[in-house]
Amino acid sequence: MSMAAEPTGDSDTRSRPLTIAQLAELAQVSTATVSKVVNGRTEVRPETRALIERLIREHGYRPQRRRAAFAPLVELVFGDLDGEAPAEIAAGVERVTRAHRLGVTVSRLRHGDAPWIAGVLSRRPTGVISVFSSLSGTEREQLATRGIPLVLLDPRGEHPAEVVTVGASDWSAGLMATRHLLALGHRRIAALAGPADSLAARARLDGYRTALDMAGVPADPELITGLGFGRGGGSPTASSADAEVERLLRLPSRPTAILTCADGQAAAVYRAAHRLGLRIPGDLSVVGFDAPLAGRWMDPPLTTVRRPLPEMAATAADMLLGLARGEHPARPRVELGADLILRGSTTAAAA
Repeated sequence: MSMAAEPTGDSDTRSRPLTIAQLAELAQVSTATVSKVVNGRTEVRPETRALIERLIREHGYRPQRRRAAFAPLVELVFGDLDGEAPAEIAAGVERVTRAHRLGVTVSRLRHGDAPWIAGVLSRRPTGVISVFSSLSGTEREQLATRGIPLVLLDPRGEHPAEVVTVGASDWSAGLMATRHLLALGHRRIAALAGPADSLAARARLDGYRTALDMAGVPADPELITGLGFGRGGGSPTASSADAEVERLLRLPSRPTAILTCADGQAAAVYRAAHRLGLRIPGDLSVVGFDAPLAGRWMDPPLTTVRRPLPEMAATAADMLLGLARGEHPARPRVELGADLILRGSTTAAAA
């Protein structure tokens, strides 16, 4: 394969983004080949694609057409499509896009899945909202060099500070939920941690620890367990989650209340309590997260923290369209408050 030629000293390619023709000249390939890479098509040899992508990252890419070349679509990319949250988020995004006569495309992100990013680049959407995930640096660069704006909604993992994100005040939510249990007289309060790479789950667990500390209740490491399941990849089976909760409930000094830090965990608590003959809430109080609808039908109905997912999604869509217009927000991070919905799964601790 031919190696890329170095730009000459009097060339302006170091200071300005390159056109397809300039990229083709540097890579010593045809403009058609560069166009295929730019538009996300797959019929390009991997080494040639890597070379062109590197040149785009180093020099930038200047589209030869204006914004009219972008499709009237917002790409909504989920790290996980389980549970009721995706439907709430899609509804919030659609509320904004409908007003601007834009469509919504929903896809699921799998890291290392070339067809995903290739599909996005070929569709050339107005922008991308990534939900419950964290795009790789290469994926962010591929969008940026094509002029496709990006907003992260409730992201997992670390990301550059300048990336626009929308989330909830998860630390305050964990604090609020734990204080509710403390006010009911509970002192043996267990916490089920969410995925290790989930910033939201970590913030909720920090809020739990702060509430205990402020109440003068030592945090017992034996009562904090990392189930590592919920949104995103790497989820264990339901049986392994049930077994871990059952271990907690078989402790000699078992918890009288459990705070779950990720959606889906409360169901594992209910199943384990039922197998052990424990009554909810008489023997065990339970607080969930992000189950405002499903929790209503549990027996007893689940006390849960409701994050305003539709409002978060609408905010993300508004910020994305602002970026598409060339506007940059004063704050790259926006957080919305959460509410505690009180139902039948929590009660005063037994004497």
